[in-house]
Amino acid sequence: IPRYKRLVDNIFPEDPEDGLVKANMEKLTFYALSAPEKLDRIGAYLSERLSRDVARHRYGYVCIAMEALDQLLMACHCQTINLFVESFLTMVRKLLEADKPNLQILGTNSFVKFANIEEDTPSYHRSYDFFVSRFSEMCHSSYEDPDIRTKIRMAGIRGLQGVVRKTVNDELQANIWDPQHMDKIVPSLLFNLQQEEGIERSPSPETEKEKESPVELTERCFRELLGRAAYGNIKNAVKPVLMHLDNHSLWESKTFAVRCFKIVMYSIQSQHSHLVIQQLLGHLDANSKNSARVRAGIVEVISEAAVIEASGSIGPTVLEVFNTLLKQLRLSVDYELTGSYDSFANMGSKVIKVHEERQLQEAVIKTVGSFAYTLPPYQRSEVMLFIIGKIPVPGMYPALGSANTGVEGSRMIQVMLLKSLLQVTAGFQSTNILTALPTSFLDPLLSFTLMEDAEIRLLVLDILIGIIDRHDNRHKFSPVRIISDISVLKLKVDKCSRQDNLFMKKHSQRLYRHIYLACKEESSVQRHFESLYTLLALICVELANEEVVVDLIRLALALQDLALTEEALPVYTRCAIHALSAVYLNLICQLTTVPTFCQHVHEVRPTVCLSVRSFIDPFICLSKLEKVEGEVLFVQTKIAEILGGSGYNTERLATAYIPQITGLTLSLSFKYTGCPVVCLIFFDTVIQELERERRRQVVERFQTAPFEEIAAHCGARVSPCLASIQQPPPSPSGSVGNGHGPSRSIPVYEMKFPDLCVY
Repeated sequence: IPRYKRLVDNIFPEDPEDGLVKANMEKLTFYALSAPEKLDRIGAYLSERLSRDVARHRYGYVCIAMEALDQLLMACHCQTINLFVESFLTMVRKLLEADKPNLQILGTNSFVKFANIEEDTPSYHRSYDFFVSRFSEMCHSSYEDPDIRTKIRMAGIRGLQGVVRKTVNDELQANIWDPQHMDKIVPSLLFNLQQEEGIERSPSPETEKEKESPVELTERCFRELLGRAAYGNIKNAVKPVLMHLDNHSLWESKTFAVRCFKIVMYSIQSQHSHLVIQQLLGHLDANSKNSARVRAGIVEVISEAAVIEASGSIGPTVLEVFNTLLKQLRLSVDYELTGSYDSFANMGSKVIKVHEERQLQEAVIKTVGSFAYTLPPYQRSEVMLFIIGKIPVPGMYPALGSANTGVEGSRMIQVMLLKSLLQVTAGFQSTNILTALPTSFLDPLLSFTLMEDAEIRLLVLDILIGIIDRHDNRHKFSPVRIISDISVLKLKVDKCSRQDNLFMKKHSQRLYRHIYLACKEESSVQRHFESLYTLLALICVELANEEVVVDLIRLALALQDLALTEEALPVYTRCAIHALSAVYLNLICQLTTVPTFCQHVHEVRPTVCLSVRSFIDPFICLSKLEKVEGEVLFVQTKIAEILGGSGYNTERLATAYIPQITGLTLSLSFKYTGCPVVCLIFFDTVIQELERERRRQVVERFQTAPFEEIAAHCGARVSPCLASIQQPPPSPSGSVGNGHGPSRSIPVYEMKFPDLCVY
């Protein structure tokens, strides 16, 4: 009998309950270290004995054999360890294939110990496919005894954890991130993560690991797996999560899906977060025709993931994220109005529930806000421009609604996209108002203040308030009330910057015009006038210089005249306009801190108080409004005289405000399904385009036309220049009176040339 066999036989006692013979085990270990070439034979012989003992149900000797193998593995790290490992894995495999739970757990424990060993030499031919499959199967154990079932499942989880640790960093091993492996590992972990309430913990405490529940162990293993995922492996790790939630209809409940992706987002490296978001968005697209509850669940997960992603980056495709979400809004509106997931109603096999579609729409809008919150100001500005370009405006942009939804579809999409835009602007604080409200954004936004739909007008006002309010002052002007001492508001006011002044110089008249015309809308209610007051107050606090204050006073006085003279307006609208004018002048007088101006406003305060009450009762000032005398109104000439003494522009103050039309005013009529819609839109950009075209033609003429043609076209403006050039140069001796001598010499660089002749 060879010596290695005798040494192996000696470690087994006569009675297996006595356990491993430690003295003989030390001899076997010393022999293996002294003669490493014998390791493979020792392993093969131990494997042979273990197989025989398993077949004979001598489980005590099986445990002794596995303990010996474990000790040999821990002690030997020579180059020939690979051959020994093959015998070891063969024995572990036999234990895992056994029907006895104790043997399966024993084999798993040995494999976990082996997985924690860092081998010195690589292995080119070792395979772990069986172990992935078997451990995954153990994770789904349905053993009758709940305690044993829990132990088997926990053994399966630890086994998968061991496989990952052993293979994830070994380039020579089969890639554990391949779909064939991930499709087994991830669902097995998620299955146990779900069992928090269904599995009872063993009442007998043994070790710290035994006290750990399968759910806790699963979460720790899942986090470790995701934490090891590199950039190229994220997709393979996340896709099985999506498929598991699909297969088990877990999107609708949302709770488990949100929990899973919170684990994913917190476990992966932060720079890879946007890859998870992109996969979720792609999955949302793939489920476009699924029920609204499923889509709402996916959107809820995206919203939660976006908040976590704030520490990372949203990735290079920012607009694609918002494009996907806005597309879902459009589809939801189509589904709600048509009642079908397909373009033809007779093809729709699923019943569409309107209230579920509305919940989905609200979830998408919330998610848009969650994403926007993670963006820096410059990217948020890009998103605002992107969304405003998606809003259908009759005659300017193609309607986003399908042909089956008509005008109602366009209106609903307008409302949804404006709500999304409001979410994007929430908390948006830009130091440069010129970049926050560029012409390309402001013009289409202001056009919506003139639409008949009251909800759309209110959303636009809230959006403007959110952008202009850079010091969180908006809530201090609500509710609308007479303020005797403005210091109680504790307003945060900074000096207007150069950018603020440039913005008001460029856009102020357009803002005033739309505010003035918005006040005349008959469908406006109390909320509209409160928002108009807040907007005017913020303009005065955030953007007002001396010139702007003068224009705002003129606007307020024009609103007072509008309330008194526009008898065609409803009673409530006239009362509300009068209230808006009165309360706003009361605010301005305290901001200007001109005592005589404040005194004039104080004299008219009874009318101011009466006007404010009109916000509450639309009929309270009807009788008074028709009999208002001059002494109880704000008088423009008197205000001009008062403020003129404080350095304000008297001439401008005395001029009544009239809305200026700086562009083309077009009244466009459209007809959708027999319902006429009239939309008044101001095209300032048209004038700018015409001016640019005129300049281009002038430049082209001077570049290509003959000189004679240019001279003839310019006429008298060119002749003096030519005459001055053709005259002989005057004498440098100076000038002689009475025209009898040469005039004073003028250097060429001091000669005045017409602009057209200077390049």
